Amino acid sequence: MLGATAASLSAFRVSEAAATGAGPYADIYPVLDRFAERYLRDMNAPGMTLVLADRDAVHRVAHYGFSDREGHRAIGERDLFQVGSISKSFIALALLQLRDEGKLDLDRPVADYLPWLRIESKYAPITVHHLLTHSSGLPGAGDIFQSDSELAHLAAYAPGEHFHYNNAMYDTLGILAWTLDGRELPELLRERILGPLGMHASEPVITLDVRERHVKNYFPFLSDRPYPRNGRLAEAPFVFATGAAGCVAATAADMGRYVRMIASHGKRDGGRLVSEDGFRLFSSPQIAAEDFGPGAHYGYGIAVDTLDGNRLLRHTGGMVSFMSALMVDIDDGVGGFASVNAQQGYRPNPVVRYAIQLMRAKRRSIALPPMPEPDSSAIVRNAADYAGTYRGEKGSLEVVAAGERLFVLHAGERVPLERLADADRFVARHRALDRFALLFGRQDPKQPESAVVEAAWGGDWYRNANYAGPDSFDYPQEWNSLTGHYRNESPWIGSTRIVIRKGRLWLDGTIPLEADGKLFRLRDNPYNTEWIRFGEVVNGRCMRIRISGSDLWRVAAA
Repeated sequence: MLGATAASLSAFRVSEAAATGAGPYADIYPVLDRFAERYLRDMNAPGMTLVLADRDAVHRVAHYGFSDREGHRAIGERDLFQVGSISKSFIALALLQLRDEGKLDLDRPVADYLPWLRIESKYAPITVHHLLTHSSGLPGAGDIFQSDSELAHLAAYAPGEHFHYNNAMYDTLGILAWTLDGRELPELLRERILGPLGMHASEPVITLDVRERHVKNYFPFLSDRPYPRNGRLAEAPFVFATGAAGCVAATAADMGRYVRMIASHGKRDGGRLVSEDGFRLFSSPQIAAEDFGPGAHYGYGIAVDTLDGNRLLRHTGGMVSFMSALMVDIDDGVGGFASVNAQQGYRPNPVVRYAIQLMRAKRRSIALPPMPEPDSSAIVRNAADYAGTYRGEKGSLEVVAAGERLFVLHAGERVPLERLADADRFVARHRALDRFALLFGRQDPKQPESAVVEAAWGGDWYRNANYAGPDSFDYPQEWNSLTGHYRNESPWIGSTRIVIRKGRLWLDGTIPLEADGKLFRLRDNPYNTEWIRFGEVVNGRCMRIRISGSDLWRVAAA
């Protein structure tokens, strides 16, 4: 039985459920609690659940903040958090079990198993291995089954060459597992993964049948623009999730059992969840995956990385109204899972990372590592880099640095700028300026220390006295009909805005588009497989766009 105790840190609530009394890591809990409290305050998060485990046991489950922050309701032990893309590791393990049983060849073309899957490609066949490692070359932002039955999934490059994160193809892997096993995803995951690990309080898919067990969850009140760290939140709509890319809803204690299995290299009470060879494949660096950070790789359904010299398996999960992080040090055999009941654009990686470092220090009987530095989005260490006057066709842009704070002048007012996740990107806390991120460009884009020479906001472009490039750019005039705000009322898709800047079309002012026949490729990196196709033009305005198979419609603006 899990016993519960509760303590109050002023207005910040912590509740704890300990599986084995104080346990071997009790000394680190006060330090970890202080960091978790500060982290949630820094991130403006309503609540968070956290579990710590090692090869031997689930040692601690703690809940921070609130499920319902308006009503100050605490998070309960049986409350469900959606783990998002961490679900990909569940389906990968199920497929590796099917491989152990001789039912799946990872190097066989996926079309051999799923002949209905329409793929348009001039390259070699795409195998199951390619889908598991996000290296198929196919777009992943749309649906497997597109509204136009004649459309095929377009391969952008040869499979196996590059990593591009792909939700649609992981949903396809869920159907592959169903095809080979004979049981649909809910039963398959419950029988193959959740049941054997004792995760009986968790759910394999997310439907309204389990809504009452979810913590109250939140997303940005203004969901059509960049979210500032302390922006207003609203209760999120409930969204079904029954595809393998992100379908599991779990309690923290159950995720501790999952962490313990990974820390034990695939072992579970009474045997193994997957064979030793299967776990080797699961945890091996199959392809470089810089999306997960410098030096990171992807295995099967999980990222393969290092932390302080040890091998680390990790994944994050982002849902409409949840953000999660899983990390397991498979050398020292310790790990953790955390989930926040809001979608604000970040994941609770720092909490889980610090928890692992504390656990390792305790196991090694060495001094505990210092608490990570606070993370305030208002602090800009290199604020002076951006300060100055930038001139453009619509006038001047004045940016002011005051110590480690950054401001933009608007109508005589100093408007604070907040850092976004990407370098050189900020959001202004002002209704006249918050529709787009404010981007700064450097003299040498490949050198992050080079001088800042230009700035952009949506379609507006400005440059300072150090800018030495061209000042005017040509583009097809018919592109003017393509600009505007487009939206799909699915919260998974939401809004996007198309602008023209420096002779290019841009998605939300941040992702450049590149013409490729009748469609445009997203070119934030050369290996992005996603695409946009523009639809009907009426009275000089495009009325619909399609992004990798999903339609969005023009929003009429006053």
